[in-house]
Amino acid sequence: MAKTGVASTYNPREIEPRWQRVWEEQDAFRTDEESDKPKFYCLEMFPYPSGRLHMGHMRVYSIGDVIARFKRMNGYRVLHPMGWDAFGLPAENAAIKYGAQPAKWTYENIAYMKRQQKSLGVSYDWSREVTTCSPDYYKFTQWMFLLFYERGLAYRKKAPVNWCPECNTVLANEQVENGRCWRCDAEVTKKELEQWFLRITDYAERLLADLDKLEGWPERVKVMQKNWIGKSEGANIAFAVPELGETITVFTTRPDTLFGVTYLVLAPEHPLVERLIAGKETETAVRAFVERMKKTRDFERTAADAEKEGLFTGSYAVHPLTGERVPIWVANYVLMDYGTGAVMGVPAHDQRDFQFAKKYNLPIRVVIQPADGQRLDADRLTEAYVDDGVLVNSGAFDGMPNRQAIRAIAEHLKEKGLGGPAVSYRLRDWLISRQRYWGAPIPIVYCDDCGIVPVPKEQLPVLLPDDVIIDGKRNPLTTSESFVNTTCPRCGKPAKRETDTMDTFICSSWYFFRYCDPRNDRVPFDPEKVNRWMPVDEYIGGIEHAILHLLYARFFTKVLYDAGLVNVDEPFARLLTQGMVLKDGAKMSKSKGNVVSPDEIIEKYGADTGRLFILFAAPPERDLEWSDSGVEGCFRFLSRVWRLVDQHLDLFADRRPAQPKDPAAKALHRQLHQTIKKVTEDIDKRYQFNTAISAIMELVNAISAYPDGADRGTLAEAIEKTIVLLSPFAPHIAEELWHRIGHADSVHAQPWPKWDEAALVADEVEIVVQVNGKVRDRVVVPANASREEIEAAVLAQEKVKAHLAGKTVKKVIVVPGKLVNLVVG
Repeated sequence: MAKTGVASTYNPREIEPRWQRVWEEQDAFRTDEESDKPKFYCLEMFPYPSGRLHMGHMRVYSIGDVIARFKRMNGYRVLHPMGWDAFGLPAENAAIKYGAQPAKWTYENIAYMKRQQKSLGVSYDWSREVTTCSPDYYKFTQWMFLLFYERGLAYRKKAPVNWCPECNTVLANEQVENGRCWRCDAEVTKKELEQWFLRITDYAERLLADLDKLEGWPERVKVMQKNWIGKSEGANIAFAVPELGETITVFTTRPDTLFGVTYLVLAPEHPLVERLIAGKETETAVRAFVERMKKTRDFERTAADAEKEGLFTGSYAVHPLTGERVPIWVANYVLMDYGTGAVMGVPAHDQRDFQFAKKYNLPIRVVIQPADGQRLDADRLTEAYVDDGVLVNSGAFDGMPNRQAIRAIAEHLKEKGLGGPAVSYRLRDWLISRQRYWGAPIPIVYCDDCGIVPVPKEQLPVLLPDDVIIDGKRNPLTTSESFVNTTCPRCGKPAKRETDTMDTFICSSWYFFRYCDPRNDRVPFDPEKVNRWMPVDEYIGGIEHAILHLLYARFFTKVLYDAGLVNVDEPFARLLTQGMVLKDGAKMSKSKGNVVSPDEIIEKYGADTGRLFILFAAPPERDLEWSDSGVEGCFRFLSRVWRLVDQHLDLFADRRPAQPKDPAAKALHRQLHQTIKKVTEDIDKRYQFNTAISAIMELVNAISAYPDGADRGTLAEAIEKTIVLLSPFAPHIAEELWHRIGHADSVHAQPWPKWDEAALVADEVEIVVQVNGKVRDRVVVPANASREEIEAAVLAQEKVKAHLAGKTVKKVIVVPGKLVNLVVG
């Protein structure tokens, strides 16, 4: 190879900061709003400013940056923003622990993490940065709350809530994991409080049905959301309670078993329990049971292996179809926030009911017999019969197949005004009240004369006060008299502000709209600008957000769509959920002592090496095992690319056009175009960055092996295109090398290379030659050679002749383009 002398050394610590400064000075990644290019909105989930980036951040940002850079080079106007999900309890905990104000702690962390992000070389448009704890953002989070309130989707009620005694705040059901707080891991208890809710259940069916639109989402995420929404089809059944003049409504998926009901069970929290036990002998015992259940975690009450406990209330309901008196019990395994908080006990055909009935000696009545003629006897049952069959002891429905009876009995109840077909959802309304300081204040005022009064939008934001006491023992906002005491916006009389703040998931449920118009001070966004960019074309983040954040963001989008503010009803067209970064087989964590910091990697090897490794080591959806040797290998590869370019700068000083006519030039030209096609399709269609990088590595091998006497123009073209192909993955070294070979503009402003289909077709192919199935030689033949020509070329080979000496060729098997097997005897 022609060389220019001793090559310089690859030094990422010198080139990376320099190019980051150049990109910033040139505003290289500012969003193109004006052109008529097709749009591409690339978004990674914005981080909580905890203080330091970890490898999970590095992975998700590297993935997003490859996609954003690739799309720009392919002629798209790209929106690629970044911001901060900046409200939340950790800032408040830091205030308690260190005495630091949450705002100061948060903004210092943001500044540090932003420097880290810039050191990764990610192509963000920082002019669109949003910070959810900034008044210019949470002003519109409050605006969103008022929109929901105006549309009847925000309401306040007293309810038993999940209470974290350590965080001193309410948790949504989704934020309770195995009975513990998702943030601090403290045991969660129940507490009755006036709380604000959003009616997400009004959208349950649309949230479920529209999952079918999301063809670009991983199937497992859609399944997780379907299961969380939890649609059940069945019937509502009304059981009258004459002594109270009330009705207990039960939802069941098995109305076919209605004639098998021998008792009803209410959740201990059911509002009728107090009235049912009033004046009864059971009153004291049931009340004590109810209090004990309030302190017992839901998952303990409902676990499959949990002991079923209950007490008779002393009251009865009336069976809607038989008129029979049905005893009413309370039990631990019924929850108020599922269904109606009441279930009908059918012990012959439900295993849980069977266990309960056996424990408390309650009647068991068989109403479904197997279709095969086997006869079940209630006294001899050892477990509930839950399979299909035909109805017995069911009045006019006797003899009917039970599946048919599900609909028939539901319709019969509807005709009689005693219930009817119904759908129930596991999904509950979204509890958004939090007894915290560091969150968006709920813009509501309480007036003795006017009641609940929303703060007018022109008076937003309701600002967080500074004169609060943050000690972890109370809601900090209640300690600020200047905040609590206000005037009613309607009548002007003294009033009190709402002291709860909003769940931080509210902030992240609409931020992707704000990025489209981040400096608007009148409204959250200009619908015209949002409609130019939405939906997000590629959304990237962890699988841990599959239920909470994604479901809430979808809900918000549908409400904004119904309000006529946006023209999309789903926010994210495609979703990429990247796997975790592991070390020694476990998720990186300080407690395990297996943390590798992005700062360490950047300092030692450079950002490009870290990015390349994290993209090369595993497909994006798979967990990635950290490997120090793998990182070193990626650094060596980049160093090799550096040397390869540096040693051939003469090619670009006297650039000749490619003329791939000699065999070596033809082979390199073909491999170059194969690589362009492979890398393009792996990024664009499959997001298989690891195989794309592997193809570039193979191309570099081929360039390194290129003989000195072959066409120099072809070599120059291959080196130049390699730099372009590498640029989305390792942007700094690609930019440096691009300029070193003589270009004045940015490599990231280049059009993406196109492959030539004609170049992909090989002129010649290598054929494996076998004798009796064993490889004996290889022969190169024209790619379009006929069977006869291939056979003749094989038989002319000296090595083949030697193996055939004294033998008879009985059969010649030709697999065109691959092999020839000579069967001899």
